[in-house]
Amino acid sequence: MIHTYIKPSFTLVSISLFLMGCGATSLVSTPVQNIDTIPLKISELTETQKKNWGHADLISDTIPGMSVNKAYKEIIKNKNGKTVIVAVVDSGMDLEHEDLDDVLWTNKGERPNNGKDDDGNGYIDDIHGYNFLGEAYNEQLEYVRMLRLNIGDASARAKARLKLDEEYPKALQNKQQYEQILQVVKTADEAVKKELGKDSYTKKELLSIEAKTEQMQQNVAVLTQMYTYGDSIPSVIEELTEGITYFADQVNFNLNKDFDGRTPVGDSPYDVTDTSYGNGNPKNRVDTESHGTHVAGIIAAERNNGKGVNGVAKNVKLMSLRAVPNGDEYDKDIAMAIRYAADNGAKIINCSFGKSFSPNAEWVYDAIKYAASKDVLIVHAAGNDGSNLDDAENPNFPNDHKYVGSEFTNNVITVGALTSSYGSEMVANFSNYGKQNVDVFAPGDAIYSTLPNNDYDFQGGTSMAAPAVAGVAALVRSYYPQLTASQVKQVIMQSGLSSKASVIVDGDQSKATTFDKVSKSGKMVNAYNALLLAENISKGKMTLNNNTK
Repeated sequence: MIHTYIKPSFTLVSISLFLMGCGATSLVSTPVQNIDTIPLKISELTETQKKNWGHADLISDTIPGMSVNKAYKEIIKNKNGKTVIVAVVDSGMDLEHEDLDDVLWTNKGERPNNGKDDDGNGYIDDIHGYNFLGEAYNEQLEYVRMLRLNIGDASARAKARLKLDEEYPKALQNKQQYEQILQVVKTADEAVKKELGKDSYTKKELLSIEAKTEQMQQNVAVLTQMYTYGDSIPSVIEELTEGITYFADQVNFNLNKDFDGRTPVGDSPYDVTDTSYGNGNPKNRVDTESHGTHVAGIIAAERNNGKGVNGVAKNVKLMSLRAVPNGDEYDKDIAMAIRYAADNGAKIINCSFGKSFSPNAEWVYDAIKYAASKDVLIVHAAGNDGSNLDDAENPNFPNDHKYVGSEFTNNVITVGALTSSYGSEMVANFSNYGKQNVDVFAPGDAIYSTLPNNDYDFQGGTSMAAPAVAGVAALVRSYYPQLTASQVKQVIMQSGLSSKASVIVDGDQSKATTFDKVSKSGKMVNAYNALLLAENISKGKMTLNNNTK
C-alpha cells in the first residue's frame, strides 16, 4: 500500500484530553576519520535547505543527505553518460508535468491512440508505460480482500480477521476524533480572526489578545497549542483535513469488507493467466493520486531547468507503470508490472509500496527472479510502520528472502528513511528497520518534489527514500554501464557513510540502538562515494565483497 499520510505530528490523545479539559567510509575524500565527530546542526534549516536537504553533504552541511550536489560538482561535471530507463511502479504519474515531461520513456515501436499493439509486446498503446488498474482507484487492503473472497489458508485468514477487528474500530475512532478536533480549531480560528479584525494572524498577535471571556481564553489556549504542531493555523487545519481523508478512506474503502474496488478493471485479479486487462494510459486519475508523481520527481525531475526541483539523476527516462491503488496492490499487477519493465528495457525498477499479507507472493518472487535474469535492479521501500522487519511478526511484501533467512536473489535493495536531523533522531520515526531485512537508509522525511498539475510539495515516507536510492543507482548505471545490477547494489551498500551513533527507532526512546544495527550495511547512501567506488571497480583498482546477500 502507498502511504502518503504517515503519522500526525501530534498525538490525538494528548489533544483530546487538552480539549476536554479546556564511522566514516574510507571513500570520503575529506580527511574525516569518523563522521560521528561531525558537530550536530543546531540552526533550523533554511527554506532552500528544506527543499534540497536530500542532496546535501553531511560533512560540509551537517545534514545527512546523499552528497548529490558534491557528486555533480566534483565527479560528474560535464561528463556524458548512458541513458538509463527507470520504471516507476506506483499510482501513475502526471505525464504532462513541467518537470517530468522531458524525461519520460517513450516506446518508439508503438503508435499512440490507434488501439493496436504495434510493437507486438502484448500491450496496446503503451507509449509511456502501462496502466494495470484501468479506471480503478480506491481499493481494500489485502487482508480485507482475503476475508471478502475467502482466499488464502486458514491460518492467514484467522490473522486477517484479528487484524480487521483491531484496525477498523481504530480507524473509525481516529476519523471521529480528527473531525472533532478540526471543528474546535476552526471555531477558535474564526473567533480569533473576528477578535483581531484580520483574515490571518501570527502567533505573536494571538498571544497579544487580552481574553475577556472564558470562551476566548479557551480559543487562545487551543490555537496556542496548535502552533506547537505547525507553523501556522492554516497548515494545522490542512494536516487535520488530510488526516480525516486518510481515515475516511480506511473506513469507507481500505477496511470495508463489503467494498469491491476491482470491478472497473474487469479482470480476475487472482488468476495470473488472465492478462488481457488495463490500458496504455499510466497517468494518475485524480489530483490526490500524487504519490507516483512525487516519487518520479525525486528520481529524475529535470535538472537545472529553472523550475521546481532537481531529481537525483540525469540521463534517465521514466517509465510509468500504474499498479498501486489507494489501498493494497494486487500481487498479479505487481508481477505483471515488473515483467513489463524488464521486457521493455528498464534497468532499475522503483517499488515504493508494500503490504503485510501476500496470498500470491510467489508470482512476485518469480517476477523478481525474472528481472534478475534481465539484469534489472529493484529498489524497494522498507515500509512505514516503525517495525523491525527481522521480526517474523512484521512481514513486509514484496521482499527478497521469503522469510527463510537467506536471499533468493541479489537484485533487490530495501531502503529505510532518514530525517534531516543528523544524530539521535536521524532515523525517521515511521521507518521500518532491520539488521537483516533492510539494506540501507536514505533521505525520506519531508522531501520536496513534484505533484500533479505542475505543483510541488513535501511528502514523507520510505516511499521517498527508495526513489532517492533509485536515482543514485541510475547515476551509477549511467556512467558505469558495465556494472551488473547486483554489483550496483553492492556499490551502493558498501560506499555509504557508516555511523555508530545512538539512534531512536519507531519514535520510542526505549528502543534506542546504534545506527549500524538498523540495516544490513549500517550505512547512509552516498552518491559521491558510490561513483568513486564504481570508478575504482571499473578500473580494476578495487573489488566488491559479496556479503550483501
